[in-house]
Amino acid sequence: MRILLIRPPRMKQSVIIGEFMFSEPIGLEMVAAMLQPEHDVTLFDMMADSTSLQTQLQKTNPQVVGITSLCIDVTGVLNIAQEVRETNVSIITLVGGTQATLDPEAFFHPAVDHVFQYTTTQNVNRLMNHLEEGTCVPLLEGVLSRCHQYRPLSGEPVSEYRLPDRSITAKYRHQYSYFGYRPCAIMGTARGCSKACHFCLRWRLEGCLEVYFPMEQVQEEILSIQEDTIMIFDNDFLHHPGRVNALCDFLEKKNIRKNWICYASVHSILGDRNTVTRFHRLGLKAVLVGYETFRDDELTAYNKKTRLEDHLACSVFLKELGLDVWASFMAHPDWTKQDFSQFRRYIRKLNPEITSISPLTPFPSLPLYKTYQDRLLYKKEDYWAWSFGQVMIRPSRMTLGQYYWELLKTNLYVNIMCNSLPYVIKKFGWTSLLRLTKGSLVLTRRYVGLMLGSP
Repeated sequence: MRILLIRPPRMKQSVIIGEFMFSEPIGLEMVAAMLQPEHDVTLFDMMADSTSLQTQLQKTNPQVVGITSLCIDVTGVLNIAQEVRETNVSIITLVGGTQATLDPEAFFHPAVDHVFQYTTTQNVNRLMNHLEEGTCVPLLEGVLSRCHQYRPLSGEPVSEYRLPDRSITAKYRHQYSYFGYRPCAIMGTARGCSKACHFCLRWRLEGCLEVYFPMEQVQEEILSIQEDTIMIFDNDFLHHPGRVNALCDFLEKKNIRKNWICYASVHSILGDRNTVTRFHRLGLKAVLVGYETFRDDELTAYNKKTRLEDHLACSVFLKELGLDVWASFMAHPDWTKQDFSQFRRYIRKLNPEITSISPLTPFPSLPLYKTYQDRLLYKKEDYWAWSFGQVMIRPSRMTLGQYYWELLKTNLYVNIMCNSLPYVIKKFGWTSLLRLTKGSLVLTRRYVGLMLGSP
């Protein structure tokens, strides 16, 4: 069958993040690997390609169109499905991805034939076999079909990581980046996270226990990647020193020299400093660390296993090592103006190379949702608002307009007074600075608009 896989264009709400974290669509690359060589598969990345959907449909003449989804782009996905349906009513439309896993009902729409709550080699190919043969599609595990009123087949969700088919994105790969590293590939070595922080979607999507991929598979994938930079997107890659050292052994044996980026918790960084040091010596350039807040009581409420003193110790160690830190924080809706001021001083004290700040976002599938349900400013169905940049919880200690002003002031302080601008120029050059400036201007316009429209 001729199959067209689509990543929708970037939503306006994600432009700021997208300026520096424009990753390859690895989920679709894995689906392509599941489908080939039995089917003729094309990937259309609308984030990287200016070709119109109509032109692409005419060029590939697909029998099946599969669309991936993120949390905020439900409307965009449905618009694509509707355009496909209006172009050719015989084309079968499929939707999968993050939002389809978290909230499949969002895609129960006349223009969508099948919704994948999760994808495995088995359910993908079973569905394709029925579509190719023209037989009635039965109830399939992980697949919700319009012909069955999207009724689920009982069974536990299954998580599968296939080696992605990166050839499917060959013409786009020079555009994929992670912060200033471009081009950059991404890969996983495990799924799931036992930390289960109350604000995090990862454990909800992947499970609350780590499932490790065979090291032979990890090594095979590394050898297949052409890019000089690889981002490991495990939720906390450094938490298992044995596997990190096994990777280091492999890099030394094969004399592999690449730039590495990974997510890491404060606990894992401090847990085995020798291993972190070794990996840094073999190419680890930056770690993404969730410091989250400047208050111990909030760390407890978030189910974090660290304290502020650990954060400071981590910061000192990484500075001494010369390992870059890309830190993330969440602004709590109960903060006062004094809290924001103290928060800014705390960021300056930690002094990460890059800092991102977002309002606390209690996604509907997470424990925090019930805690703040009575204070939500938007409904669950307002998908566009669940973007990490929008204030979702009504502030309790100031007006919404004042809260947005404090957020804007803090973001500008971080980008101007802290290390972001000098770091970006020195590390990645003026082009990356222009991209960061563009993102900052978008953020400023957005927050000013929200302030003017807020009570």
